[in-house]
Amino acid sequence: MKDLIDKLKGDKVIWSFVALLALFSFMPVFSASSNLAYLGHGTGNTLGYLVKHFAHICIGFLIIYWVHNIPYHYFRAISKAGLPLVWVLLFITLVKGTVIGGANASRWIQIPFIGLSFQTSTLAAIILFIFVARYLSKTRQEPITFKSSFIELWAPVFITLGFILPGNFSTTALIFSMVIMLVFIGRYPIKYIFSIIGLAVLLLTFFVLIGKAFPQSKFFSRVGTWGSRIESFTQDKPDEDDYQIEKAKIAIASGQIYGLGPGKSVQKNFLPQSSSDFIYAIIVEEYGLVGGLGVLVLYLLLLFRFVIASHKANTLFGKLVVIGLGFPMIFQAMINMAVAVELLPVTGQTLPLISSGGSSIWMTCFGLGIILSVTKKEEEIAQEKLEKEKREEILQKLIDREIAADFEEGNVEKADFKNANDNFDTNDYSITDNSTNPMNAVLK
Repeated sequence: MKDLIDKLKGDKVIWSFVALLALFSFMPVFSASSNLAYLGHGTGNTLGYLVKHFAHICIGFLIIYWVHNIPYHYFRAISKAGLPLVWVLLFITLVKGTVIGGANASRWIQIPFIGLSFQTSTLAAIILFIFVARYLSKTRQEPITFKSSFIELWAPVFITLGFILPGNFSTTALIFSMVIMLVFIGRYPIKYIFSIIGLAVLLLTFFVLIGKAFPQSKFFSRVGTWGSRIESFTQDKPDEDDYQIEKAKIAIASGQIYGLGPGKSVQKNFLPQSSSDFIYAIIVEEYGLVGGLGVLVLYLLLLFRFVIASHKANTLFGKLVVIGLGFPMIFQAMINMAVAVELLPVTGQTLPLISSGGSSIWMTCFGLGIILSVTKKEEEIAQEKLEKEKREEILQKLIDREIAADFEEGNVEKADFKNANDNFDTNDYSITDNSTNPMNAVLK
């Protein structure tokens, strides 16, 4: 076990928090999958879902291990080359998406020959955040202008979000918010940021108006759902989403302080998507306020560690990559929790590393692997500095030992050594020339 831990590079605290969240996820997923088990094969046996979740977590940690061994600066080129590929995948998803559990058909694609479903927007978000970090960290001789930045930065951002928006408004809003946060931290001109936000609002309004005009179109079919969710959230009108929220609130209220106990949730049998979108409600019902706050604290500690990792990064690109990939994970978790307690409308955002699901876990692990690759570079620099100091210390000890041996053998008199030491001028042999004449270092 110790040998395995020694092979893990990067920030060990991030590794620990990720492992804790993953280990904790097994009991809630095992318990909350009973609803899917009854709907799927009528037996209520959730062992198969537990094994499936275990496989997803194992593959996720293999992804983290593989990615964190790749030097993070390689992802500069990968983001630029991968963005067109992401657009192709998003277009295929938009046109030939697969229905998963009755959900919208424009979010997943079926991987050929494997039979697995993949949510392409999760990959698109990671590639886009790295692409934005790459742009902000470029060395420039001239200041950024709105025209040049719109072509190089915002046009790819809007194209990517334009492919995601018809099928998933909440993910589009989350990605756009994180991009705005990233460019603000990257010291992009604030006056341009307000212009981009205004343009985004105009484009969204235009999209909604077209959706109202053509409600039967596949590309605008979700516009009506967005409006109904906002209306039911603000006016308390009963609908399907309101049913889910009511069941989630009942689950949270039933948990009280210490919860009903692991596996003893009642609302898991009535709450749709209890193992994914509303798993936090099941956690609070079974583990109480203590368990719910414990999960929240873990995410906040992970956020704090991301801030430290960003601060320690020795390049601007590394700093922005940690922020751009780490912060969205935490905000996604906060959105999931806020939906469960009805602070936000139903969004369909999962709880990272805890909710069941393959692509969401794997893409979260992919992002974590890149973050750990950044922290690994800092660890290597610190280790190299420490080894250099040790070498210098050992070399000094050897020199002192040789001098002491010469004294003992009588080869060097102490008085002679003292006089030689007094007459020694370090400036004569220094590699740094502090004189006014640049030829003095050569002449001496």
